[in-house]
Amino acid sequence: MLVFGDHSRTRDPRIVIDELRTMLAAPVPPGLARHEALVRIFIEASELAQGLADASFARLGRDARAPVTDTAMELLVELARAIAASWPHGHATHHASVERLAACALPESIRMRRAEGYAFYAVYPEAYVAAAVGSDARHAIGIRSIGAGLAAIVTAVTGAKLPVTVRPHGDPHRRQVAVDPALLTEWGDGGTIAICDEGPGISGSSFGAVADLLEDHGVARARLECFPSHHGDLGPAASERHRRRWGQVRRRVIEADALLLPTGILARWIEALVGPLSSPLEDLSAGAWRNLKYAHEADWPPSIRYQERLKYLARAGGTAWLARFVGLGRDGEHALARARELATAGFTPQVAGLCHGFLVERWYEDACCARPSLEVVGRYLGYRARSFAAPQGAGHAALAAMATHNARLALGEHVELVVPPPGHAVEIDGRMHRWEWLERPDGTTIKADALDHHAGHDLVGCQDIAWDLAGAAIELDLTDDEQRLLAAIVRDVSGRAVDPDLLAFFRPCYLAFQLGRHTLAIGTEPSEAARLRALVDRYAYALRVTVSADRR
Repeated sequence: MLVFGDHSRTRDPRIVIDELRTMLAAPVPPGLARHEALVRIFIEASELAQGLADASFARLGRDARAPVTDTAMELLVELARAIAASWPHGHATHHASVERLAACALPESIRMRRAEGYAFYAVYPEAYVAAAVGSDARHAIGIRSIGAGLAAIVTAVTGAKLPVTVRPHGDPHRRQVAVDPALLTEWGDGGTIAICDEGPGISGSSFGAVADLLEDHGVARARLECFPSHHGDLGPAASERHRRRWGQVRRRVIEADALLLPTGILARWIEALVGPLSSPLEDLSAGAWRNLKYAHEADWPPSIRYQERLKYLARAGGTAWLARFVGLGRDGEHALARARELATAGFTPQVAGLCHGFLVERWYEDACCARPSLEVVGRYLGYRARSFAAPQGAGHAALAAMATHNARLALGEHVELVVPPPGHAVEIDGRMHRWEWLERPDGTTIKADALDHHAGHDLVGCQDIAWDLAGAAIELDLTDDEQRLLAAIVRDVSGRAVDPDLLAFFRPCYLAFQLGRHTLAIGTEPSEAARLRALVDRYAYALRVTVSADRR
């Protein structure tokens, strides 16, 4: 199933270096704000290092040491040392400089890919600092994208040689790596080799590809040490070789909850925003929030538990607050700005602030999940359409290809879609499901989880608001008359009519995307399998009906 997508930016590296120079020079007072600023610089520098390494790979056809990539990694290691010294109090200063990198021969442009772990999965550089303590790594290999920075962290703590990054390529379930022979010679000189990445995911093939290469060239398994982001096993698509090795190889892992909860760090951050907490934080991650919103487990909606953001319930002064991970660096800052704007407009919960990746907003204990009125949905979507213009995400041809591929796999049918011209792209909501709407006793409706699905780890991205109208029609079971009324409300609020051709195109695309997303999750979520299958069956039926109607 086609579901996921890489989000990248094409940038001039000289401009990125100028931006880093400005950020490095900006004065920030000691404390959490200084540490947050340092981590943001580190993330931006790691994406620059990744882009430079990918450009070198494209030129050479393999990963190799080069003056520009080594200099970028030296900058990253220096920033990583500063993070290790700064955590958790934020009083340390740094002496990092971009001037040596600026003096290198640089390509005209590079593709900088978002490090998804920092944005979505609560992968903290500081967790890798803690995990690396006690390691005797002599070499560190970072798996791009996020592995560029993670390898620098491990190197900063262990004193390993200057790290190298590699880009696995090929079939997502059977990835391979291509490296310069000189690197194989370098890694063959003895000592522990740390392999650094987030994950593992559905197949674990990125970790597996690097370990395969090393073992196939004579490196003993006992020399390997993996630095993943979680304690879980490889996913259901893993090969037998990779699964067997994963059970034997040394792994060093500190997950975000182990980093932030036992010492009370997260609680203290939250208290700085809302006042002293009256009880310990309550974990609502991985679908646990449903316990508080549904009287019976039989009524629970499905959850793709491993994709849910970390979230904790906090109580202070008689008020409940939700601390939800929304991303480190610029991703968190963007989510905060969006949350404040939508809350001011009356659509989403009140916001207390942001603390190093966690947005703190009101948790309405008296609210229950309920189908919203068309007026509420229309005003909300009209506001997004009017206020949040954005560059186009996946092109319509890519969406049509996704829909055709997923429909063929799920239904055994060939789907041909007429691809319409681009619409007016905005930061869509992307989650119009019935359980995403909360109704309070006074009749007020709140949209939950409304901040960042337009920038999620999938291929959709920003689209015309018609995508959300198609989603609302499906998720809220709207009749034809209700769909027309909803489109009219959106038109009146946004000042822009909804294109009926776009709406017709997006319906099968939306169904095929959701069908693929939930189908992939079934194998990873045994406790959710029945609920996920029921939803998959619903999407499959609706897609079949839509395709059949289009053929008539």
